[in-house]
Amino acid sequence: MIRALSTARGRLALVFMGLFAASGLVLLAMTYALVAANVKAVDLNTPANDAQFRKTCEGLATGSTPVDANLKLKCATLLSHNSQALAAAQRANMLESLALAAVIALVVLTAVSGVVGWLVAGRILRPVSRITAAARAAGDGDLSARLALTGPRDELRELADTFDDMLDRLQAAFVAQQRFIANASHELRTPLTVIRTTVDVALAKPSPSAAEFRRAGDEIRAETDRAGELIDALLTLTRSEGIVVDSRPVALGDLARDVAERAHRGGVRIEVATDEGVVLGDAALLERLIGNLVENALLYNRPDGEVTVTVTEEGEEVVLRVTNTGPPVPAEEVDRLFEPFARLNDRTGDGFGLGLSIVRSVALAHGGTVTAVAPASGGLEVTVRFARAGAQAEEPAGAPVP
Repeated sequence: MIRALSTARGRLALVFMGLFAASGLVLLAMTYALVAANVKAVDLNTPANDAQFRKTCEGLATGSTPVDANLKLKCATLLSHNSQALAAAQRANMLESLALAAVIALVVLTAVSGVVGWLVAGRILRPVSRITAAARAAGDGDLSARLALTGPRDELRELADTFDDMLDRLQAAFVAQQRFIANASHELRTPLTVIRTTVDVALAKPSPSAAEFRRAGDEIRAETDRAGELIDALLTLTRSEGIVVDSRPVALGDLARDVAERAHRGGVRIEVATDEGVVLGDAALLERLIGNLVENALLYNRPDGEVTVTVTEEGEEVVLRVTNTGPPVPAEEVDRLFEPFARLNDRTGDGFGLGLSIVRSVALAHGGTVTAVAPASGGLEVTVRFARAGAQAEEPAGAPVP
C-alpha cells in the first residue's frame, strides 16, 4: 500500500482526494452557516409543564368572564417561553443532523474520489508506463519496440511520438555502426591476411633468395601502407563527425584550385572555375573534403574524361560543385554512396569506400549540406553548400602550403 502511494499514480490520487475533501469542507461550512442563519424559531402550540395551569390559561381565550390582568400576563409568558425553548431545541437538532449527514457523505465521497482518482491517474499515466517499458527494452539492446500511441495529440502523445522518433534514429545509428565495424574489420583483415600469407610463403622455402625476400618485403610494405591509409581515413571520418570548434575563415575557391593542381590526373582533364567563397571552418578538413571529391571524380572516370570543379557564391551560401564524366550511376544507388565502405558493384579501384562518407561528415560538421545527382549521360555531380562567412577582420586562410 505504501509502495503504491509513493508512485506518481498514488500521489495524483491523493492530490485528487485532498482537493475534493478541501472543497467539500468549504461547501459544508458554507451550507451550515447559511442554514443556521436563515432557520428561524417557529411559534408552536406546546403544552406547559403544569397541565392544570395550562387548562386555565386556555380557558381565558374562550371564557366571557373578566380575566385578571396579572393572570393573563403569566399565561402569555409561560406559553411564550415553552414554545421558544422547543423551537430552539428543534433548530439545534436539525443543524446537528445536517452536519452529521454532510460529514458522512463527505467521507464516503472522498473515498470514492480516491478510487476514481486512482483509475483516472492510471489511465492518464498508461503511456508513461509504456515509455518506461520501451526504454528498459532499449537499454537491454532491443530497439524494435515502438509506442505508436493513438488518441488526442496532447503532451503525452507528443512525448510518445518523440520517443518513437528517437528509437528510430538510435536503431538506424546502431545498424550503421554494426555495419561500419563489420566493414572496417573486413578492410583491415585483408592487408593483414596478405602480409601473413607473404610471410608464410617466404618462411616455407628452405633457402629463399634475397630477391624473394625483397619481393616479400615490397608486398608487406605495400599492404602496411594500405592499412595505414585505411586507418588515416577512419581517423578523419571520426574527427569530422561532430561540430568544428576552432573555425577560421577559409577561402574555399583558393583551396579548390590548390587541390586540383596537386591531383594525379591520369589523362583526365580538370577544369576549375571558382569565386573566393569564404566560409568558416577547419582548413584541413575542408581540404580533405575537396580532395576526396576530386579523387573520387578522377578514380571513377573515363581515361579521356573530364572533371569540373566550381566554387560559386550564391546569396548567403558558398556552393562547391564537382562533376565528372564517369560511367552511369543508378539513381537509386546515389544515396548509398555516402555510407561508409559503400561501393557500386561495377566500380573498381583502390579506394575503401570512405571518400564520400568523409565528405558528408565534414560538410555536416560545418553546418553544410551535400547532395548528389547522377546524370543520364554518366558520372556524378556532387554539390556541397556552406553558409558564407561575413566580413572578417582576419585574412582568410587559403589552401595549406603543400
